[in-house]
Amino acid sequence: MKILYVRSKCLILLLLCIAYVKVNAQKKENKAVVKDYFPSAKWWEHRSPSQMKVDSGYLTAAIRFAKENDNESQMPHDQYLAQSIGFGKEPYSDPEGPLADRGEATGIVVYKGYIIAEWGEPERVDMTNSVTKSMLSSVVGVAVDKGLIASVNDTVEKYLPPIEVYDPATYVHSADGFGKQAFLTPFTSAHNRKITWDHLLRQTSDWEGTLWGKPDWADRPSDNPHEWLTRKRNEPGTTWKYNDTRVNALALAATLVWRKPLPEVLREYIMKPIGASNTWAWTGYRNAWIVVDGKPMQAVSGGGHYGGGLFINAYDMARFGLLTLHKGNWNGNQLISESWIQRSLTPTPANNGYGFMNFFLNTGKKLFPSAPESAYAHLGNGTNMIYVDNEHEIVAVVRWIGNKAMDGFIKRLLEALPR
Repeated sequence: MKILYVRSKCLILLLLCIAYVKVNAQKKENKAVVKDYFPSAKWWEHRSPSQMKVDSGYLTAAIRFAKENDNESQMPHDQYLAQSIGFGKEPYSDPEGPLADRGEATGIVVYKGYIIAEWGEPERVDMTNSVTKSMLSSVVGVAVDKGLIASVNDTVEKYLPPIEVYDPATYVHSADGFGKQAFLTPFTSAHNRKITWDHLLRQTSDWEGTLWGKPDWADRPSDNPHEWLTRKRNEPGTTWKYNDTRVNALALAATLVWRKPLPEVLREYIMKPIGASNTWAWTGYRNAWIVVDGKPMQAVSGGGHYGGGLFINAYDMARFGLLTLHKGNWNGNQLISESWIQRSLTPTPANNGYGFMNFFLNTGKKLFPSAPESAYAHLGNGTNMIYVDNEHEIVAVVRWIGNKAMDGFIKRLLEALPR
């Protein structure tokens, strides 16, 4: 009888153990199938702060801070006037691409994929200025992923065909063209032949020359005009300088690698798969046209320094930020390789606060003292900001905020999150 009792007890314990294992296995299975939320092209779910255990008081304070007059950009809404104020002292600073009046202070906060707050005019299509550079570096990344560029450490010059400028209005007749260059040659000088894709992506190329009527030295020149034409040429990779003429040289090179307009590439490989709207436009300079395979094609610009660049709404910006938050993966589809995103977030030796354009890093918490060091932002003049914070699963688009107010907003936003 005692033996039977012991056996029964053992059997019960065994059954309990089996049940426990099954329950835990089911829990793991259920956990495994739980996916991050990604919005569809037609629907982006909104959730209240309380649903996401976010403090609505702190969140409201962050939004109020971003909208305050003192914290909104002090530049005019008229972007022609703003461009003149910002760059009018530079030589050859007149805009060559389109500009448009901006809207009011605007933003979206995305937490764990869900929109938990928005303000201003998030559907308004506005200039995003140098956030365009992040789109540019991304289409270069897709070219690398697809083998069109074997390595970012390759020199750019070896990838380029002869570049014919499309300008039928100035057709040269017969002997008038004798002795003149038939093609555009942006990477054939002794200095420029050494420039790699990595140098251009990190803004360390020190590319020399004039492109689309804008000399490299005229973009953010030194205070001493006597140095403009006689400056020292720095070895590629050794010196960092933010320079839109050089960015446009990268855009031109990328166009020739793809052999089709970069807006088409961006739409096909990134914007359409992430469900972006059709309201965005990536524009270039009115004189930046080339002939590719017998077809006129515009080489778009990488920002709005001289007009042009990406015109886009805040929702589409947030989708792009969510894509980079997930390391190039969108709902199971790897649109940009994870290795490319990791490269983009690798500090540049000549400026450890900068990765590939326009990934601004929080190295040493210098950019955003209130944010984790792993956070980063896609930044453009205005200021236009896509803040990306993997540690907190946050993407925040903030448009037309003053530079000095960015960290104040982020501080208040992070205070709202559950601890």
